[in-house]
Amino acid sequence: MHVGILGGTGPAGRGLASRLGAAGVPVTLGSRDGARASAVAADLVARWPERSLPVDGAANEDAALADLVVVATPWEGTVATVTPLCELLTGKVVVSMVNAMTKAGRELLALAPPRGSMAATVQAALPGSSVAATFHHLPAADLEDLTVPLGADVLVCSDDPGAARATAELVDGIDGLRAVVAGSLAQAAAVEAFTAVLVSVNIRHGAHASLRLTGLDRE
Repeated sequence: MHVGILGGTGPAGRGLASRLGAAGVPVTLGSRDGARASAVAADLVARWPERSLPVDGAANEDAALADLVVVATPWEGTVATVTPLCELLTGKVVVSMVNAMTKAGRELLALAPPRGSMAATVQAALPGSSVAATFHHLPAADLEDLTVPLGADVLVCSDDPGAARATAELVDGIDGLRAVVAGSLAQAAAVEAFTAVLVSVNIRHGAHASLRLTGLDRE
């Protein structure tokens, strides 16, 4: 599966591209500036020469041509990024990893988008796509550093069982991650909000903690 990442030049997009590439998944990092995306992708590949990461960079329009598309933009620019790509994304699974947060001192506070979550906002902007929400609780720095082993559960929310399944398969393909389907897209509001709490904990304790659920059988 070829994965495109819209707004992929930021920390979250770079980290996800690194891990997907390490798992052998071809990735196109997208950006408003295709030249910048190409440079960032080249830097990622050069950082891990022994892994031959299948990562390239292009404009967001080209990234949207991928089989599955991830939205990794800052929350303020999400709607403006995805709306012009509506036709290209129709019929596709679109994964939102966007969190709406603001900084208050040493804490991050969750914001409440008008539709309850950024994932629901993306779904409203892309009515012809099947949106799933996931990858929210993973520290971007750990994702991008391929020497750091991962060990986290990743919640997946979607109204479309097929989109949830495809997204869970993508998550499970990354070494050290386990997908846990949490329910419908309505659950994304709580998942996104908790990310602000988790990031604040990490700031306070100087940690890179992620999410692990007990009581579920681990394979």
